[in-house]
Amino acid sequence: MLKEERYDIVIVGGGPNGTAAAAYLAKSGLSVCVLEERPEAGGGCENTEVVPGVRIDPHTTYMYAGAAPGFEQLELWKYGFRMDWRQGRIPTGEAARRAVGGQLTTQGRVPGTQKDALGFAKLTGMLADPPFTRELLRAIYWCPPHPEGVEVTAENIPYMQVYKKHAPDIWTEELLEMTLWDVMDEYLETEPPKVSHAMVTWYSGASPEWEGVAIPCLGGSMLLSYAGVNPPRGGMHDYFHAIIRCAMAHGAVIRTCCPVDEIIIREGRAVGVRMRDTATFGEKTIWADKAVIAALDIKQTFLNLIGPRHLDPSFMQKIKDISLKGSSIYVSHFLFKGLPRYQPKFEIEGREGPAGQGVYPCDSREIYYEHINDINGLKGPTSMPVERVLWIDCGSKLGIPDACTIPGHYLASPFYVIVPPPEYLVGGPEAIDREKAKWDDYMIKAYGQVIDMSNLVRMWSNTPWESEHRNTGLIGGGWYATRHCRDQWAENRPNSLLPELSRYRTPIDGLYLCHQSSCHPGGLALMAVPYNLMHILIEDGLVEPGDWWYPSPWYIPQEGKISAKPR
Repeated sequence: MLKEERYDIVIVGGGPNGTAAAAYLAKSGLSVCVLEERPEAGGGCENTEVVPGVRIDPHTTYMYAGAAPGFEQLELWKYGFRMDWRQGRIPTGEAARRAVGGQLTTQGRVPGTQKDALGFAKLTGMLADPPFTRELLRAIYWCPPHPEGVEVTAENIPYMQVYKKHAPDIWTEELLEMTLWDVMDEYLETEPPKVSHAMVTWYSGASPEWEGVAIPCLGGSMLLSYAGVNPPRGGMHDYFHAIIRCAMAHGAVIRTCCPVDEIIIREGRAVGVRMRDTATFGEKTIWADKAVIAALDIKQTFLNLIGPRHLDPSFMQKIKDISLKGSSIYVSHFLFKGLPRYQPKFEIEGREGPAGQGVYPCDSREIYYEHINDINGLKGPTSMPVERVLWIDCGSKLGIPDACTIPGHYLASPFYVIVPPPEYLVGGPEAIDREKAKWDDYMIKAYGQVIDMSNLVRMWSNTPWESEHRNTGLIGGGWYATRHCRDQWAENRPNSLLPELSRYRTPIDGLYLCHQSSCHPGGLALMAVPYNLMHILIEDGLVEPGDWWYPSPWYIPQEGKISAKPR
């Protein structure tokens, strides 16, 4: 007979959010248990060796955490995190040569202008001395929303404060009503760079035509460029290895193959969890003395693990109504024998080395609108002609030796094309999967518009529906899952959708949220949700971190609560 288990905190979900929260809480001295239903923790940071010597990240994950306070606060270098940082103001060396190469269009490469480069650098803080890029990113993502009752104005929105301090000529109240296109039309000169940045932001969760989220939208492109389009050594799963080692080193208990069947509610308070009978751990009930944290998607949390008897019907309807129309991504990986090369019209004179990294085609925003209307309107995989479909080639694995160890072979990975979330396909969620061979061929032809595919050896791909089946935390088949438009961007309180959840608390006492589908900022800004949640747990008196902790400088304490700012 196993002894009944009790912890200060029980976390449901062992993906990067739940495990990073466990690391923060365990380092603060709390007893923590993380329950993960899959055989291996890591969620969307999964790494798979598809054939001996080739490792891919199946999902749409990428190193967007470059500005995270967690690297310092959790000291991830002690736990194996390694990365070649390539940050800077204006690109130099090889990066400059790539920039000079220009954007990929149907006519070939089109070089940007100095105004294009300086305009983006100015908007993102790279041009300042010293640069304020990290500060701007932290203001967008690594800061909890203001408390209910605090009027959100141009004077107290975090990223607006950063501009007012470092670039007052950018600061204007009109910025809060603008789209990303509006901002780029003001600061950049030519169309292809605008399309390139717009594409990256669309793939990162916020569409460039949405009003009122111009700077959060821009943040998607900033997150990618901040780390120099450079993933950790070993891919995103090695990042996760560092997080889980950190959590366990501080005493957190991580249990895999332990699906949770119910969050136990007593007298309106979350007091523990009950695991399914199929869980491999013998004791099926685990109690939480302080709190339960749901680090899984918002619909599973309320619709499956809690249910209607503990929640108001109108609240439950709001959960059901949450939009997943942020789109999803068809992910492909290409193995070449020999270096992958550009088609002749895309070659860069005097540059040696493999092809890789690019957005295509960047001719005009009309192509973007054609693609997004196709995705959102027809609700099918895509009807875009293969020569006009928009795609992103991250090319990141070309520079990671352990991603491909087969002599003479090179891995170009990942390659992204946006498609509708499976839930919105008119042919049913598995519609793409029924014709997967057709769509794999489509992706090869799309990539072949720019890259010589004659030495392609093998391709692997993940449809959004396959992503959901592999990892149930990826609702909508994507990492960001939900829309990041103004009415669902929690920083813009009062949030018209679910204001009661905007600070990670729920209508149930002792139940907190820690997942990209339910919390600001969502998306790929790793360690942002756990870091922001820490402010709220401190306010509620559940955790007292040590001197290593520092809050966001733009954090506003809730009246009557304990401030997360150190005394």
